Amino acid sequence: MSEHIEYMKEKTSIDVLLNNGYTIKSITENLSGAFVEFERITGSTIYSETLHILTADARKYFSVHLINRK
Repeated sequence: MSEHIEYMKEKTSIDVLLNNGYTIKSITENLSGAFVEFERITGSTIYSETLHILTADARKYFSVHLINRK
């Protein structure tokens, strides 16, 4: 699979979570990519999702969202 196709899949996954009210809770980077934990709080319920991001472009993409949040 080409790098661009993989990036587009990861970007779409990030966008879906952000558009559904999730925020980035934590990021753990290692040699196999980045694990990004998303969280959404609805009332007293906390929903959590984790994405394993492999491409450098997708890591840049979620970093921009994180910076813009501040």
